[in-house]
Order: sequence, then structure tokens, then C-alpha cells
Amino acid sequence: MLIADGSKMLMIGDSVTDVGRARPVGRKQHDGLGNGYVKFFDAMLTSRYPERNFEILNMGISGNKVTDLETRWQTDVLDLNPNWLSIMIGINDVWRHYDSPCNDDLVDAHLYEKTYRTILDQVRSQLDGLILATPYFIEANRQDPMRIQMESYGSIVKQLAADFDAIFVDTQAAFDVFLEHKSSHYLAWDRIHPNGTGHTILSNAFLRAVQYEF
Repeated sequence: MLIADGSKMLMIGDSVTDVGRARPVGRKQHDGLGNGYVKFFDAMLTSRYPERNFEILNMGISGNKVTDLETRWQTDVLDLNPNWLSIMIGINDVWRHYDSPCNDDLVDAHLYEKTYRTILDQVRSQLDGLILATPYFIEANRQDPMRIQMESYGSIVKQLAADFDAIFVDTQAAFDVFLEHKSSHYLAWDRIHPNGTGHTILSNAFLRAVQYEF
């Protein structure tokens, strides 16, 4: 398993990461990690490796885009000084093009990549490990316009992972395995916000990425 004993891992993103986590910092105490994949990830690590000490922090905020991460990067990442960092951002960057196309603050692919590179430049040198996860759309139809755009942003994340020596997590591919057998309605009513099964799929994808011993 790649995460060493004593590591502090910060997981940041949007509502899919947030899921009711405590403020100002989501910690394990008093169920402060929220009720999503971050909580499941922590529980699996703790149950499998009780002899090790991990500190998992949840800094997701519902509605965030990559530009919002940039705004709070100093206080919510750098000041907390993690040695492992996981980022899953991009769903709202794409979604806003469909539910709020007249907004002035839409994040196109160029701005998404530019902003993402800026925040990674600020943090990569201080980390033992970096995980970059794609945004996703839980839709089996690969010709769906939103899925096509989401996958294009996911391709940017894949390139960033290569450029910044990060572990790459393809969350879209993880959901696609499920969608070969069952409808998206088994996972998320809006094809974005997962239920417990969907968050388990996400958690398992992150666990496999850090070479968790199932």
C-alpha cells in the first residue's frame, strides 16, 4: 500500500467529495468526513491496517469548480500541509455549461487546464503522493453531449497526472463497469450525485489506485 504510516491525506473537490463533511475542516472525529467516498476510503484503510495511523481530511465544498479551488487553495490546502493530496474536480465546470449556459463564470477547457496547473504547481513539491481523479457523468450513452464534454475534461486530468507524476483515477471508467449491467438510476437520480453504492464504487477506485490490499 502506497500511503505510509503517519501520512496526512487531504481530499478536496465539490459536492461529491463534501457530502456533509464538518466545517471548517472535515476530520474523522464525530463523523466529520461526511457520508461519501472519503468516509468509506478512511474506513477501509483503518479496518485493513489498524496498526497504522492515517489522518484523512475532507475539504470538499458543494458547487465548487476548479476556479473555486484556486481561490481557497492557500487556506484549505497549503496551510493544512498534507503529504498526500487527492483532487476530484470538474463536474461543475462542465455541468454549468448545461444548467447555466448564460453565466459569465463558465470554465472552458482552456481555463480548466490553466487553473488546474497553477494550483498543482503550488503544491506538488511538498507532497509524498498526489492523486488526480477525473470528473464523471453516470450515463451509459457515450454520445450524450455532457458525457462527451466530461470525458474531454477527464483527458486533461489524465495529462496533468502524467505531467505532475500523479496517480490517475479514471472514475468514469469505474462507473462504466457498473453501467454495463445496470442503469444509472441504481447509482444517482441526477447521474451526478451518487448514492451509497456509487460512493462505494468511487472509494474502491481510489483504494485500488493506492494499491490497497483487498
